Amino acid sequence: MFFAIFIGGLIGYQIGRLPGLLIGAVAGYFISNALRKKVRSGLFQIQSQFLQSTFAVMGALCKADGVVSEEEIRVAETLFDRLRLSGEQRELAKAAFRRGKEEDFDLDAELDQLLRVTRGQRALLQMFLQVQVSAVAADGELHPAEHQMLLRIARKLGLPESQIDQLEAMLRGARSHGAGGAAGAPPRGQQLADAYKVLGVSEDVSDAELKRAYRKLMSQNHPDKLAGRGLPESMREMAEEKTREISNAYDVIKAARAS
Repeated sequence: MFFAIFIGGLIGYQIGRLPGLLIGAVAGYFISNALRKKVRSGLFQIQSQFLQSTFAVMGALCKADGVVSEEEIRVAETLFDRLRLSGEQRELAKAAFRRGKEEDFDLDAELDQLLRVTRGQRALLQMFLQVQVSAVAADGELHPAEHQMLLRIARKLGLPESQIDQLEAMLRGARSHGAGGAAGAPPRGQQLADAYKVLGVSEDVSDAELKRAYRKLMSQNHPDKLAGRGLPESMREMAEEKTREISNAYDVIKAARAS
């Protein structure tokens, strides 16, 4: 704001000396204030639409196999808690979830609205897809109809279908670390293959290219950067989890190459 006042005052002084300086400074203040309000309003709109579309599309995904199970409803409610939604936000999320389950729900129109509001910001859309994959895979099963709808969503958002494989690999990695190397963890070879998928590189990539891919992903998915683009604060934990899995994948590959 100070910069805007200074510039406004400087321009005003050049035009009308002292009176112009005062008028320019005041104009700079009001312009800066208006722009700040516009930015806040834009972020609020993105955050609101992001949450609405997240749970509406989630409802449609859960209904993709023909019926919404009690387990899928529990998964959605668990996500309400994980995102620490307020009472009002929770009711809006429930309403959106129910809307997505309706037979006449227009998935393409919902995704079009999300694209318009987010202006197609790739990092936000990737996070949106991550939430959907996490939700439908939370029960340990992925019905073919759900997988097909995820592919449809990815295509509509302009994301490569390989993004689904990458996110599924990331989920397996998270379960692996949660299992702590126990029987529930995937085989070592699967962990390494998944690590390459998470970073979106082939197994024959050079060390330098591997590091560049890792740094690029970490930068794109930094929670502060995503928040500045409109990611709801309630989803910050999931963004932090994603960066941890990216880092873990990089560590798995480095350890394998060092051995």
